[in-house]
Amino acid sequence: MKPNAITQDTEFAPDQSLSLETGRIAKQADGSVVVRYGDTMVLSTATLSDSVNESNFFPLTVDYREKFAAGGKVPGGFIKREGRPTDKETLTARLVDRAIRPLFPDGFYHDVHLVNFVISAGTDYDADVLAGVGSSAALMLSGAPFQGPIAEVRVGRIDGEFVINPTMEQTTQSDMDLIVAGREDALVMVEGEADEISEEDMIDALDQAHQSIRSLCEGQHQLVDQYGEPEPFEWEADVVPDELVEQMSEHYGQKVADYIQGDYSKERFHQGIDAIKDEAVEKTLGDADETPEGFTAGDIRDAIGEVEKKEMRTMIVEEGRRIDGRGQEDVRDLWMEVGYLPRVHGSAIFTRGETQVLGSITLGTSEDVQAVDEVFADTDKTFYLHYRFPPFSVGEASFLRGPKRREIGHSMLAERALRPVIPEQDEFPYTIRINADVMESNGSSSMASVCAGSLALMDAGVPIEKPVAGIAMGLVQHEGDTKVLTDILGQEDHLGDMDFKITGTRDGVTACQMDMKIEGLSRDVLLKALKQARTARSHILDEMEKTISEPREDLSKHAPRLTKLQIDPDRIGAVIGPGGKVVKSIQKETNTEISVDEEEGVGLVTIAATNQEDAEAAIERVKQIVAVPKEGEDYVGTVKGIRDFGAFVEIMPERTGLLHVSEISHEYVENVEDYLQVGDKVKVHLLEVKDDGKLRLTHKPFVSEEEDQEA
Repeated sequence: MKPNAITQDTEFAPDQSLSLETGRIAKQADGSVVVRYGDTMVLSTATLSDSVNESNFFPLTVDYREKFAAGGKVPGGFIKREGRPTDKETLTARLVDRAIRPLFPDGFYHDVHLVNFVISAGTDYDADVLAGVGSSAALMLSGAPFQGPIAEVRVGRIDGEFVINPTMEQTTQSDMDLIVAGREDALVMVEGEADEISEEDMIDALDQAHQSIRSLCEGQHQLVDQYGEPEPFEWEADVVPDELVEQMSEHYGQKVADYIQGDYSKERFHQGIDAIKDEAVEKTLGDADETPEGFTAGDIRDAIGEVEKKEMRTMIVEEGRRIDGRGQEDVRDLWMEVGYLPRVHGSAIFTRGETQVLGSITLGTSEDVQAVDEVFADTDKTFYLHYRFPPFSVGEASFLRGPKRREIGHSMLAERALRPVIPEQDEFPYTIRINADVMESNGSSSMASVCAGSLALMDAGVPIEKPVAGIAMGLVQHEGDTKVLTDILGQEDHLGDMDFKITGTRDGVTACQMDMKIEGLSRDVLLKALKQARTARSHILDEMEKTISEPREDLSKHAPRLTKLQIDPDRIGAVIGPGGKVVKSIQKETNTEISVDEEEGVGLVTIAATNQEDAEAAIERVKQIVAVPKEGEDYVGTVKGIRDFGAFVEIMPERTGLLHVSEISHEYVENVEDYLQVGDKVKVHLLEVKDDGKLRLTHKPFVSEEEDQEA
């Protein structure tokens, strides 16, 4: 029986519409939607568990996968099957998670799984923002206690005009690439990069995005109206009872407040709050497992946590004072150092309060690019940043594993922040890798990675256009009042209402990432946060420039020196040789790395060496190979083979000519080996370069008739 599919078309921007379909495929999921935009289609499903997860956090899992078959492609590599998620897939899943997670109610602990499969990959539009729309629509159809809908859109700007959901080609021409998520009444998430745009332009971009988001949210409501309102998912909230919070506030509120207002360090703060929780549990429970009302030790600890949150927010809003004693716009103490690591190509330590990042630079050749094998992209990356957050940075003992989603997300944020100032390949033909290793963390380690990366780039001599700095902004709303906080601590992030990371130069914003935990944020508050961040960024840049004000003139002695040669593209094969034999031989003999490419009809040979002597030796070898033999020139060649009719003499690498028996001597030569042996050096004159490239040589000009007679 043919399914009764329901389709809703929504126009979200002039001449741009998107369709939502349900009821055709994946009907056993609690909610299933296919989003189509152009030829790109995403299947989004929502599935909820009937049982409660025994955890103290909302167990939401978001997956996003791009099937190569969707774009008519086969995965590269030996295994012709999709493997673990790519960075792009992980980042897209995070975008959906960050937009949806805040919109589930407190105390909802049922597992929710959102799956997004790209089932058709068009050549015009990426699928990442479609996954956000589809996930929201699937949740709306599932009956989940989801306070949506939400929608995601991409914002670009070309020639001063904003473009909503630009094509992939338009995105390359744009001076911004922002992904914005929101509800009809508020934005909930922003992520992206820009080419030093102003704070006012960013707000205008968010306004444009929100108009389209409202239309897409309305389209989801219309889809649900057509489908029929789903049965609400039955659940019970697992939250700390108000009466217990009031009881703990009465007995321990002042003690918590006094402690919060005392001298601050991360370790002291957390130990002190934990001690108050232990005291509350001991005095409330004694030897019992629970109170007569049924409150457990976990409930009591959670209640003290609520008291802590209230007292901290009250202090910030009413007293204008933060837990470490700073004012709302103060940046923590800074210290930094460059050149700390002697063997790497550039390094820097950046410390802000109790957050510290060690950054290092590796300069490589075209052989070191990050290969990209994705459905929507296949351009290799010549600049990339890897962020690592080891457990010791927060005083924990656990296993070191591969990068987690958070580390991949912070890597991309810091990479986006620095990418606008990285020189073009024709100006600085190196592959650049930044390692950002967190040594200590108490909030905003990703922004410290941006600062450390910028300092390390200058220490390495990379000619970046300008230094870049980053800062994390927070927000506290309490009893109708709103305070914007500069350079938030980890605890302020945890207990606050916003985490807004902003990076840029003195001239504008290069990247941002915003997550909201509350409903609604006015345009004025957003602009205030952006301007407050600009002031903090300028302060940090001032301090960075005291350490190093511009890129070093010379590269590290350990960095490869790159020399580019242009050759006839027809000679590329000669430089490489059969099976790479020639180029491998040159690399081994000259201690260099050589890459050979063809760009726009020109052969390019790039030679990487750690000293000038090796570089010049390799250059000379390549020049010999690509040189064109000229008629009438003299050469010293090597005998490569002997035949009855003459000898084959190599006058240039891979260029061999025939020295006919009649051209060896003025006399009659009966046996060639009486005159020449394989390996002999012999001086020859090039008589002719034939149409087929063959060379005709003679040795006669260098032998007098008297010498022949004596021989």
